[in-house]
Amino acid sequence: MKVTQLLTVEEVANRLGLKTATIRRRILERKIDYVKNGRSVRIPVETVERIIASGYRPAHSGERNA
Repeated sequence: MKVTQLLTVEEVANRLGLKTATIRRRILERKIDYVKNGRSVRIPVETVERIIASGYRPAHSGERNA
């Protein structure tokens, strides 16, 4: 099994600029992968990177279309 870095809900919220409640809601909706050990919930760093990559939109260069 691959060892990966796991982040707390608070760490993920800080990295994404969201509230912890938003992260917890997305976990409950099964929109974010997570690892649960007892009451502890952790999110793999790869999941956070995937969320960031899926929302990335490059800036347009040049003139705007009229």
